[in-house]
Amino acid sequence: MTLDTQFFDMPRFLAGSPLFSGLSPDELARIAKSCQIRNYAKGDMIFSVGEACEAFHIVFNGQVKLFVVSPAGQEKVIEIISPGQSFAEALVFLNKPYILNAQALVDTVLVNVSKRGVIDEIEQDPHFALHMLAGVSRRLHSLVQDVEAYALQNGMQRLIGYLLRDVEMDTTGGQHTLTVSLPASKATIASRLSLTPEYFSRVLHELEARQLITIDRREIRILDVKKLLGYGAQ
Repeated sequence: MTLDTQFFDMPRFLAGSPLFSGLSPDELARIAKSCQIRNYAKGDMIFSVGEACEAFHIVFNGQVKLFVVSPAGQEKVIEIISPGQSFAEALVFLNKPYILNAQALVDTVLVNVSKRGVIDEIEQDPHFALHMLAGVSRRLHSLVQDVEAYALQNGMQRLIGYLLRDVEMDTTGGQHTLTVSLPASKATIASRLSLTPEYFSRVLHELEARQLITIDRREIRILDVKKLLGYGAQ
């Protein structure tokens, strides 16, 4: 998907981002002037470790994988970024190169917000700095949750937690079914959870054998949310 930049309402798009919600029309208009739209085909690198960081990015459409590669060549997925989410916000303030890699998992459209535009707006309005701090804090909170999961949960618990990540639990209710679409390949999700692809598949099939889920390629139907949560707690 490509955007017709002539008719794209950049201020309106920015207003829908948590980083910029609540800004005045004038503030949004100023930030919009520092933004550029970039299109990436599936597999394209958006940036790599060591490249200069001159912008942060918001996904308009598509999907982005953030990852690092070990000296031995092993890839570790840090995060999968979906439409509406932003990434690399903190790096624009470090005056250092990118410390990880970003790659388009599918055809992707990004809105790049320039470092210079962000700094200019912060200098004009400290209120804007609070929005940026909130965005960076959300990312930090997410990373802390990841570290906690890796340290305290086994592989089964991490996978079940991932499947139920968007579910608001009601332990008093009855059976609650839903379908979860994996946003990327099973190998990519496994790396995101620090699991091997083989273990990831084995756990999915164990859950299916227990009649807790059914699997149809990337579609995972959870047959009973409460029972699945309880199985992970065993």
